[in-house]
Amino acid sequence: MLDADFFRRWMTATAASVEREADRLTALDSPIGDADHGSNLRRGFAAVTATLEKEDPDTPGGVLTVSGRQLISTVGGASGPLYGTLLRRTGKALGDAAEVSEAEFATAFRTGVEAVMTLGGAAPGDKTMIDALLPAVDALGHGFGAARTAAEQGALATTPLQARKGRASYLGERSIGHQDPGATSAALLVAALTEAHGD
Repeated sequence: MLDADFFRRWMTATAASVEREADRLTALDSPIGDADHGSNLRRGFAAVTATLEKEDPDTPGGVLTVSGRQLISTVGGASGPLYGTLLRRTGKALGDAAEVSEAEFATAFRTGVEAVMTLGGAAPGDKTMIDALLPAVDALGHGFGAARTAAEQGALATTPLQARKGRASYLGERSIGHQDPGATSAALLVAALTEAHGD
């Protein structure tokens, strides 16, 4: 079973991973975006970990709802509302339970991903974070390691795609050949699940 401490570890591991990879995320964002994806997420997840220490929510749903709210209020651009919605909707779907099973988390996470798809209007193949998140959700039934692999493969698979959503879509064919920064950061979020779980 997964408790509030697990979800706090997930957010802390994500923050550490984003901190390590911020420059790479920004480098990926430079040719097809605003060159601020890494710095925005670094600021956002640093604020998340600080807020969790202060507020100390005691349920899985509470941890994710607080985290999502903080991202929305801290991160500029599209990534704040998108990541914030992902975590908040996942947290709300988990409800007030003190512990949740991996299967319950997988169902709630799918609810979160679907909320992101609705908010951003993105579908698989549009070269967005959905290209990493949806394969991860589909693989969660086989464990966090399978989800991590699926997300990483999904992010890599955005390279040959032409962007159809977001800032990169303005570039048309020039977006081809660049790995999507949003899908790359989404893969970091999913990979952090394995760290939190000790896999």
